[in-house]
Amino acid sequence: MADKSAAAKAPAVHGYTAQKENYARRLRRIEGQVRGIARMIEEDKYCIDVLTQISAVNSALQSVALNLLDEHLSHCVSQAVARGGDEAEAKLAEASAAIARLVRS
Repeated sequence: MADKSAAAKAPAVHGYTAQKENYARRLRRIEGQVRGIARMIEEDKYCIDVLTQISAVNSALQSVALNLLDEHLSHCVSQAVARGGDEAEAKLAEASAAIARLVRS
């Protein structure tokens, strides 16, 4: 029983774990860009300039999302497929739904 409790307390290892700090850094940069856009609105900046910055934030978020999806496919989904069974089908369905959400956004 001690083994189960130790395993339950162990942090989860996800496909992005090795790049966690890189993702956090990129998201902090995006957060700063969004604050900058809010400041632009408060300062009545030109519409096209605001839209340009919004486009840049959208592109940055899309890049993070695609990288996370790639990590998920190469780590979580590939491991589940190697094990087979219901877990593999569930992970594939989950990945397919995530891809559909990204395509719609």
